[in-house]
Amino acid sequence: MFIPPAFLKQLWLTFGASLSFLIIGLVRGYSASALPSIEATDANLVQHSEQKSWIGAIPPLGAFVGSMLSGPLMQRAGRKRTLQLTAPLWTASWLLLGFAPNFAVVLLGRAMSGLCVGFVLAPAQVYVSECCDPHIRGRLGSLPTLSMSFGILISYVAGNWLHWRHLAFLSASFCVALFLVLMPLPESPVWLQGRGLDASESIAWLKLSSHAVATVKEETNITDKPLPNQEPKSLFTREVFFSSMVMKPLIVGFALLIFQQFSGIDAVIFFTVEIFQNAGSTLDAMTATMIVGAVQLLSNGISTMLVDRAGRRPLLLLSAVTMCASMASMGAAFYFEFERESWLGYLPIISLVVFMLGFSLGFGGLPFLLLGELFPAHYRSQLSAMASAVNLLSMFTVIKSYHTLETVLTSAGTFWMYACFCAVAFFFVLLVVPETKGKSLAEIEQHFRGNKTKENIDLKSIQTISKHVE
Repeated sequence: MFIPPAFLKQLWLTFGASLSFLIIGLVRGYSASALPSIEATDANLVQHSEQKSWIGAIPPLGAFVGSMLSGPLMQRAGRKRTLQLTAPLWTASWLLLGFAPNFAVVLLGRAMSGLCVGFVLAPAQVYVSECCDPHIRGRLGSLPTLSMSFGILISYVAGNWLHWRHLAFLSASFCVALFLVLMPLPESPVWLQGRGLDASESIAWLKLSSHAVATVKEETNITDKPLPNQEPKSLFTREVFFSSMVMKPLIVGFALLIFQQFSGIDAVIFFTVEIFQNAGSTLDAMTATMIVGAVQLLSNGISTMLVDRAGRRPLLLLSAVTMCASMASMGAAFYFEFERESWLGYLPIISLVVFMLGFSLGFGGLPFLLLGELFPAHYRSQLSAMASAVNLLSMFTVIKSYHTLETVLTSAGTFWMYACFCAVAFFFVLLVVPETKGKSLAEIEQHFRGNKTKENIDLKSIQTISKHVE
C-alpha cells in the first residue's frame, strides 16, 4: 500500500503540534488523579472543598489569560515558535507543582500550567489547519484532540499508581519532548507569506497542493486606488468586526466552544472520582475513572477516522443527542439513588461512558478543528485566540460552579441542566453550523463572505496568499 509523501510529512507535523494537546490533557486530568493522592499523603495541603475546587478551576482561569496573549504572540512570533517558546515555561510549572511545599505554591503551579494551555490552544490547531491539504485536514486536524484524550488517560492511569508529585514530574518530561520535537518542523506557510517571508521551503517540505494554499482575493472598490503594500484594516473597526466574514464564523465558533463546555465535560473530567464516589457506583471509583478515560480516547479515534467521510455536521448532531440522553440518565442515577446491588447501580458508569463516547465523537474535537477552519486568514490569529479565551472562561465557569450547583440544584439537577444545554446545542448545529468537509480554507472564507462563486479564489498561484496575516 503506497502512502503519499505529502501525507507522511503533514502527519509528522501534526504529531509534533499534537504533543502540546497531550500536555493539555495532562493538565485537565491532573486534579482527578492528584486530589485523592494529596488527601491521602499530604492532607494538610487541601483542607476543605473550596481549596479542592480552586485546584481544578485555576488552570482554565490562567489559560484564559494565556489565550488572550496568544493572538499577538502567534501573529508576531509564528505558530511553531509560539508552541516552542511555551515549552520551557510549561516545564517550570510542572516542576513548581512537583516541589510545592504548601497550597499557595500548588495553586501557582496550576495557574502557570493553565497559562501555558492558553498559549498553545489556538496556535496548535491553527498550525495544523494551515499545514494540511483539505482532503485530509479533518483527520489530521482531529489528532490534537485525540492526543488530549490520550493525555487525560495517561494522567488517570499513572495517577492511580504515582504519588501526585511524581505525576507532575512525569508531565514535565512531555514538555521537554515538545520543545525537541518541534525543532526540525517548518513554520506555517500562511504565516510566512503574511509576514512577507519566503514560504517556498515550507510548502515544499509539506508538499502542499495549490488547493491547500489558495486564498481569497480581496475585493476593492473600483474608486479606490490599489496600494501594493496596504495594511489590512484593524479587526476592531466597525466595518471589519461586524462584517459577515468575521461575525458569522465568530458566532458559530464561540457558540460551539461554549456548548462544548456547558455540556458538563470538564466537571466530569476534573471531578470524575468524586462523582463516582457520590453516586455510590458499584465499581471502584478509580477503576471507573480509567474506563471513562479509555472510552474517550477510543471514541476520539473513531471520530478522527469518520470526520472526513461523514462530515462535521452529522458528527456534531449525533454527539449532541448522545450527550443529552446520557446527562439525563446521570441525573436520574443521582435522583433515584439506585441500590448498589441492583444492575442500576452501574447506571453512573454506563451514563458517563456513553457521555464520553458521544462527546468525543463530535463536540470533543470538532469545535477545535473548526477553530482553525472558520476564521478569515487576515484575522485568524486574533479570532482563534478570542474563541479559545471564550472556551476557557466557560471551562472555568463550569468547573468553579460545579460544587455550588450541587448544593443549589442537587447533583441530579446539575446533570439535568447540562442535558438541557446539549439539547440547545443540537438545534444550533442543525440550523446554523455549515459543513466544511473537503473545502479549502479559502472556500470556507468565501462562504462567509456571502459569495458562493469561486471567481475570487486563486487556486493556481501560491504567491497570492494575503500579505498581512493578522
